[in-house]
Amino acid sequence: MAAVALANGLNATMLRKWVMEAERVQRVNALAPLADASPNAVAPRVEGFVALQLAPEPVAPTDIRIEVQRAGTTISVTWPSTAAADCAVWLRELLR
Repeated sequence: MAAVALANGLNATMLRKWVMEAERVQRVNALAPLADASPNAVAPRVEGFVALQLAPEPVAPTDIRIEVQRAGTTISVTWPSTAAADCAVWLRELLR
């Protein structure tokens, strides 16, 4: 359960508390019709766990930074991560 909480940016303790409360509410709701079948009975108000679909956090594009030192010369290159395949080709050719 902790892994699920962390993967969705939630506090694991709070998630466990919510799940336990939801399970308690389900037990209360299951037993409520059996406890009092009189027509004048008022059902207790019970709040339940509501599952929400969480959108994944957008990943901010980062740059690829390369520093190559050869024969006393240093080359520093910043490449957009959106063109990582092109960067790999360029680096492969440079290192030949």
